[in-house]
Amino acid sequence: MVVVLEKNVSEQQIESIIKHLEDFGFDVHKSTGIESIVLGAIGVKPDFDIRNVQILEGVREVHRITEPYKLASRTFRKENTVIQIKDVKIGGQEIVVMAGPCSIESESQIFQLAEIVAKSGAKILRGGAFKPRTSPYSFQGLGEEGLKMMRRAADEHNLLVITEVMQIEQIDLIEKYTDIFQIGARNMQNYPLLNEIGKTSKPVMLKRGLAATIEEWMMSAEYILSKGNKEIMLCERGIRTFETYTRNTFDLSAIPVVHKRSHLPVVADPSHATGYRDQVVPMARAAVAAGTDALMVEIHQDPEKALSDGPQALLPEQYITMMSEIKTIAAAIGRSI
Repeated sequence: MVVVLEKNVSEQQIESIIKHLEDFGFDVHKSTGIESIVLGAIGVKPDFDIRNVQILEGVREVHRITEPYKLASRTFRKENTVIQIKDVKIGGQEIVVMAGPCSIESESQIFQLAEIVAKSGAKILRGGAFKPRTSPYSFQGLGEEGLKMMRRAADEHNLLVITEVMQIEQIDLIEKYTDIFQIGARNMQNYPLLNEIGKTSKPVMLKRGLAATIEEWMMSAEYILSKGNKEIMLCERGIRTFETYTRNTFDLSAIPVVHKRSHLPVVADPSHATGYRDQVVPMARAAVAAGTDALMVEIHQDPEKALSDGPQALLPEQYITMMSEIKTIAAAIGRSI
């Protein structure tokens, strides 16, 4: 249930309304928008008479939310959520680019790539320190040493850091080094992990599961939102279908669908979606045209020797060309990079 308050509502009235809702058994979440203050009353009460809330002083209108996801819904918050980290805004007019290697392999590697990322106009350095691989014999990442390397490289070039957290036990460690937590596709429905990430204060990028519907994806975001963390972005990274010519099927239509249904920013990851570098740049261009709020791509100096996902990593010169092309597309639709 969404409770829209009067424009001139007092703090005392807001507190009184929240108390009434809590007395009715609802879990209450407050959203302060540009035009109004909205209270999300969460709780399965199909027979609840909303007139009990409509009569409260300071209440303008009350609506039932029909979507199973409540806090992620556009009904709960009309305005787009804009996540600000230092001077970087995700979800606003500017399309933010996140770039870097799949895995942090060495200090020289990550420092060289950080310089390329910064010079290109991207704002966020990506890289994996703990790598969930299909095979237990594959490279599993450098762990904390890799995190330290990436943090130093990012700081030297005035970049933010995004990296994946795979387990509850890793949260405190990774929080010391990252600016954004990444929840990978395999963990999209790891609800204990989502609950604990929801208790943190740093932004979270939630990747869509390999076979998840948009509704299931949004419900996973709801777990994080319900625990108090409101700074969530949703990353489309392709889904598994019957097609075999690409690693996954890049669901570009998910970008406008999520924007219509939710106030949360959308990120596109064409590297994981396609799995082959010759397909990454065309899909990056398409994602920008479709309205993505951020773009995540993998780059590597020598992808043939990369310790993970080399075939999908762009060479530096390909990446620079892509940045030039997507800046042109962004300008054509009234946005910037």
